[in-house]
Amino acid sequence: MNLKLQQSKPVDALKTIKISGSKSETNRLLLLQALYPEIKVENTSNSDDAKVMHNALQNTQPPSPNSQFVDVHHAGTAMRFLTSYFAIQEGKEVVLGGSARMKERPINILVDALNQLGAEIIYEEQAEFPPIRIKGKKFSKSKVTLHANVSSQYISALLLIAPKLENGLELTLEGEITSIPYIKMTLALLNQIGVKTLFENNTIKVTHHPSPITHHPITVESDWSSASYWYSIVALSEIGFQVTLSSFKKNSLQGDSALVELYKEFGVETTFNIDDTITLSKINCCNQKLVVFNLQSTPDLAQTIAVTCFGLRVGCHLTGLHTLKIKETDRLVAMQTELTKLGAEVQVTSEAMLLQPAASIKSDIVISTYQDHRMAMAFAPLALKTTLTIEEAEVVSKSYPNFWNDLKQVGFEIITVN
Repeated sequence: MNLKLQQSKPVDALKTIKISGSKSETNRLLLLQALYPEIKVENTSNSDDAKVMHNALQNTQPPSPNSQFVDVHHAGTAMRFLTSYFAIQEGKEVVLGGSARMKERPINILVDALNQLGAEIIYEEQAEFPPIRIKGKKFSKSKVTLHANVSSQYISALLLIAPKLENGLELTLEGEITSIPYIKMTLALLNQIGVKTLFENNTIKVTHHPSPITHHPITVESDWSSASYWYSIVALSEIGFQVTLSSFKKNSLQGDSALVELYKEFGVETTFNIDDTITLSKINCCNQKLVVFNLQSTPDLAQTIAVTCFGLRVGCHLTGLHTLKIKETDRLVAMQTELTKLGAEVQVTSEAMLLQPAASIKSDIVISTYQDHRMAMAFAPLALKTTLTIEEAEVVSKSYPNFWNDLKQVGFEIITVN
């Protein structure tokens, strides 16, 4: 499905836009719920990724000695978290695989770490890449070391199963740690269910925690990554435009809540309301010529910020983006390609992007999404500045299924084209 977005000016939302639960929190809690069935979770994400995670955990219970194939499709988080989960399911054997792109996304860092702890995981096709065969075992060791600059999902995948290990887990990270907010999110959720953790210097310790556990139901906060596209819309709108989103916490566990501070640079003010909604307001123009952000802790915001800058005719230098090359697509190269179509001058390295202010924005350009949900949603706000077509627009269901309907609700003109 291709969608054409006509250049238009949105009106204020007549009611609050409801953003579903955080995909990151949901997937962590679904895994913990599989380990501790007494956990109750509310306001879970309605994203494809969360559904894949839920289905994989439900359809493979109870453990069976027969080998099963589990298809995670494009869901990278599910691939990593489920690798750890199935590795400790004694007596159970699964083959974990996914889409063609998933077969190009390395999993060896996590597999090596799990095998060091006593797991039995082998590659079915190409070494270091899915699909993988996992034979669930009881782990014999409790200490492992990883390079600190790897994807935080590898680290979280190990931490989430740690309380079920007989001696817990001691994880040492070598070098400078990336995506610390996501690690802290995982540890905070473990703490919420009563698991004791310690994160000191570059060592993380998680203690063994037997079942059952007792706690109050956990309500998942709405997804800040999904909110980022609304920040971009407000930034690209005229002064005075507002939109209200639900439901967000001022002391969020999600690293992407950094949007509140980052988008002040683009004239967007965030008001936290007493009913847990937030109101985004365009209060002034962006007078910057170049913004410089290190997004090492929030790499998922890079695409949104780059498009915002392009739409405002502002340059940007974004660093700390090395993990973007192993996402649904090589996001750095994809952004360079699509922004160049629109008239941008973009340079990328293995971990950074430099965008020069554009003299003009081309119209009627077709944006390729590369089966990447964030490509589709990051470029959509540019409809405030030009007319463009988004290819494979249905890909947004991976994280924000209601995205296009929500845009229509505030006045975006969107039509389906061949």
